[in-house]
Amino acid sequence: MSEFSETTVRVRYKETDQMGVVYYGNYFTYFEIGRVEYLRGRGMTYKEMELQDDSYIVVAESRCRHLRPARYDDILRIRTRVSRARRRTLEFAYEIVNDTTGELLATGATVHVVCNKAGRPRALPDKYWKLFASPTDADEDAGEAAHSKEHSRRHSRKPS
Repeated sequence: MSEFSETTVRVRYKETDQMGVVYYGNYFTYFEIGRVEYLRGRGMTYKEMELQDDSYIVVAESRCRHLRPARYDDILRIRTRVSRARRRTLEFAYEIVNDTTGELLATGATVHVVCNKAGRPRALPDKYWKLFASPTDADEDAGEAAHSKEHSRRHSRKPS
C-alpha cells in the first residue's frame, strides 16, 4: 500500500442537483482527478504512459460509498492511494473529505487493468511498477505468477 496523495477541488454549481448537493456520479470524476494528481506527484502522467509505453489503465470496476453530502462551493480534499498493485491490475482507494470541516464525505475504489492500445491486457512496465508496488504487492504478485505457471503446466500435459 502506498501513501495518500492529496489534491483539492471546489464544487462547481454544475456538479450539483436542485438541492445544491453534489450529484452522485461526480464522485467518479473526483476520483479521476485524484488518480491523475497521484501520478503527477510521482513524476509521470497518463499521457506519457500511453504515448511512450503503450500502457493504458482501463477501469474494470468502480465503487463509491456516500457518507455525507458535499455541497455547492465546498472545497473537497481528494485523498488517493494505490491499495493494491499487480503486474496487470492496479487498485486505487479514495477518500473525499470536506476540507473546511474535516468530515469524511465519501470513500471509494477503482480497479484498473493495464492494457495496450488494442485493449489487450499487458504487464505494467517496470518503471511504473516500481512507483506503484509495495514490497507486499511484489511478493504476492510473484506468488500469483508462480501459481499461474504451475497451473498452466499441470493442465497442459497430454493425457497418457
